[in-house]
Amino acid sequence: MTPNFAEDIKSELLDRQPFKFHHNLLGHPALSLENLSRVLPTLPKPQVMYSKGLLDVDADFESTFRKRPKERSLEETIESIRTTDSYIMVRSPEVDPSFADLYKALCSEVSALMMARGVGKAPIDSQLYLFIASPNSVTPFHIDRYSTFLMQFRGSKTVTVGMPWDDRLVSRPNREAYVVRQNTKLPWSVERDAFATAFEFSPGEALHIPFIAGHHVRNGADDVSISMSIIFNTAESMRWKDALSFNHVLRKQLARFGMSPTGVGHSAIRDAIKSSMWHRYLKLKGYQG
Repeated sequence: MTPNFAEDIKSELLDRQPFKFHHNLLGHPALSLENLSRVLPTLPKPQVMYSKGLLDVDADFESTFRKRPKERSLEETIESIRTTDSYIMVRSPEVDPSFADLYKALCSEVSALMMARGVGKAPIDSQLYLFIASPNSVTPFHIDRYSTFLMQFRGSKTVTVGMPWDDRLVSRPNREAYVVRQNTKLPWSVERDAFATAFEFSPGEALHIPFIAGHHVRNGADDVSISMSIIFNTAESMRWKDALSFNHVLRKQLARFGMSPTGVGHSAIRDAIKSSMWHRYLKLKGYQG
């Protein structure tokens, strides 16, 4: 069976830096606009988010998709996406049978990459995400609380991605607040792109976006863009997530003394201690999970 990820993927760079590679999924029937038009209206409503109108790079990406355009249904959005400024984001399309086998195969390949990098044997909380966007549409600047492999199937885009843990692009307080969902609108300016790399992206190409790496996307002007990502966490990124959450709480306490916590992502031992402290903190607060 032909692998979904091509041989130019770099397992050693997983969550270390963004990089382009290739995928072998062009022509997959699940990703045709016809199949998507059939599948999307059947999915539970919370899994299908869409917006009307072009977004700005500095918009609050997550809050935008908490609101649905009242004057246009999902079916109308799909039908008119070639000629209107629309953006559709679909969470977990793998619940539909047409995506089930593809999802399992991608998870298997992610597992192999994780084992090669020594960060676990299987992806944690993995999901597929679909993105269908009108020409010239923008995905605002944000970070992800997981690792991503993004694959392009139709149209083109420019994905501008920074290095993870680059405080010049996303400050430590903003990174921590974003991870705990206290603030999902990150400061952005054109000058910040000097600390990032712009990847030109076309069908058949894929991109790794590391855990919490700042990024934004602009789709090409010529065609509807269809892309899909598999998102997941590793044992390592889960420790980072916990440590960032603990830092957010600790920062508020230390601020009273004019102090701030040490950063995450620079010491595996320190991150593990903070992860453990975060779980203790949750138990003290009565969180059962």
